[in-house]
Amino acid sequence: MSNETYKETSTDKGTSFFDRPEVKKEIIPVGEGISFGFEGIYESKTGIGGVYGSWGKSYDNESLIPLIESWVERSLQEDERMNLDDLGFVSRHHLPTLSDTDHLTLEVEVGARILKEAIKINGWKPSEIEGVLLGISGPVADDYVVKISRLAGIPESALKVSVHKACDGSMGALNLSLNPRLAGPNQVNIARELYGKKILVGGIEGLSRFISKTRDMNALQLFANGAGVIGIVPGEAFKFLVGKDYESYDEDGVLAVHMFYPHSRERNPGKSMIEISKDIDNGMRVAGLMHEPADNSPIAMAGMMGMVKLFVRTGVQVVSDVYNSYQALMHKVGTPEKSLAVAISHHANFKINSLKHKQLQKLGINFPMPWLLSDFGNVCAASNIIAFLRQLPLLKPGDHVLFDGFGAGTYYDVMAVELGG
Repeated sequence: MSNETYKETSTDKGTSFFDRPEVKKEIIPVGEGISFGFEGIYESKTGIGGVYGSWGKSYDNESLIPLIESWVERSLQEDERMNLDDLGFVSRHHLPTLSDTDHLTLEVEVGARILKEAIKINGWKPSEIEGVLLGISGPVADDYVVKISRLAGIPESALKVSVHKACDGSMGALNLSLNPRLAGPNQVNIARELYGKKILVGGIEGLSRFISKTRDMNALQLFANGAGVIGIVPGEAFKFLVGKDYESYDEDGVLAVHMFYPHSRERNPGKSMIEISKDIDNGMRVAGLMHEPADNSPIAMAGMMGMVKLFVRTGVQVVSDVYNSYQALMHKVGTPEKSLAVAISHHANFKINSLKHKQLQKLGINFPMPWLLSDFGNVCAASNIIAFLRQLPLLKPGDHVLFDGFGAGTYYDVMAVELGG
């Protein structure tokens, strides 16, 4: 495998995710019927499996434009159109107009089906699941994780954790499930609680529901629906090596995002922007403060150069810190020759990831950073999990994998793990 960041070379490039031969397709009876597709991947050699998918109608880069014009009720100017192919995206999935009730019904059904399929492909039973940790940028209901877990038959006693850190959500969830150093004073140590237990970790993002209401042309063209969930046993399938979380308030609102979840909206200098709360259904919420749009719209972006400045500089530093910790650990345990097999990075867009990779190379840090989500668009917290599942067949027991999450706020969760088997 090359050490260069690369785009997909699959013969499916340019077609819908629904056209992949491995995808199972269903119609969810909401509205006039919503297409739902999912693909399961299980690798017996590592004992890791999961499911990813999307819902809605598939739009390629050309058919997306009329859809956006119907949303904003005007024609897009030529200078408003993004070169999406160069940004690594060729198709994505969006919904028709639905009522709030239909959105709730749809996303609960999608979430429950994703959980059920993830449990099934791992050969587990719903009654065996002891934790569900999901990244969700804009939950359709405050108790979304509890609702879908219940519908999937997961015990009420299982810990449910909702992580709202925008695109970093699923990696924040994974870090919490693996890294015992993340628990603060008087907080539940989630990693210690879930060690050796069967858990589900991922991201479910019904972005089409609220993205269609923004008037930000970049956001309208980049984001879409997607979900990915893996089943793991911390300490067995995934063995934590090193990791770090980092937060830095987006002072200028370069990527301003509305908080569709409970948060005090208070910012206290010197204190974490993360608020942790519990509910009566054995659930926890990890909610990150966002710089919200001034007009109360769902999202406002400063443009592609702003995104690069926001995520690349700090992102490179966080990855470098974790990589240096990883190298130190390998020397300590007597395997200095061991290297990272791959980095699974959030798929914000291909240019951001390519520039990040080049900056790391300038620092002497080399590992593959494959681009794997051309047929999804930016699906925020779901992207790392989908990318990992697509890369999973190429991985083997004992491989070390770097997970690189980052998102609005801004938040970063980066960790190295060893795959079991």
